[in-house]
Amino acid sequence: MIELDNRTLIKINTDTVDAIVDSLTKKDIELIITNSHEMREINKTHRNIDKDTDVLSFPYEDMPMSPLGSIVISSFYVEEKAKEFGHTIDDEFVLLFIHGLLHLLGYDHEVDNGEMREKEAQLIKKFNLPQSLIVRTEG
Repeated sequence: MIELDNRTLIKINTDTVDAIVDSLTKKDIELIITNSHEMREINKTHRNIDKDTDVLSFPYEDMPMSPLGSIVISSFYVEEKAKEFGHTIDDEFVLLFIHGLLHLLGYDHEVDNGEMREKEAQLIKKFNLPQSLIVRTEG
């Protein structure tokens, strides 16, 4: 189950996100949608990186009954990347959510041998999403 905390005016349909979560985990997930200012503060506080970003993931300690973690998504990036890549806001939101969810599940594109990118590609195909996430993370 997703616990949504939308701190912005952006309207998101979470049906696809719910289906993706159901296909990968039985644990609850906190999902926060915020603006670029708050995203920058979160990134600075928790990662010591003083800039905004598109998506952040914070896994919780794995204990019985505990949620999987929190995913924070920037509404600014959702809107900007949707325009840039020519697809809907909902599609862009789902693409960023997939990226964050895979991090919560233990995937890490910075150190793996392409496993995270492969899992993203599988989910993008399964849920009929735009390929732009794969294209922009191949560089």
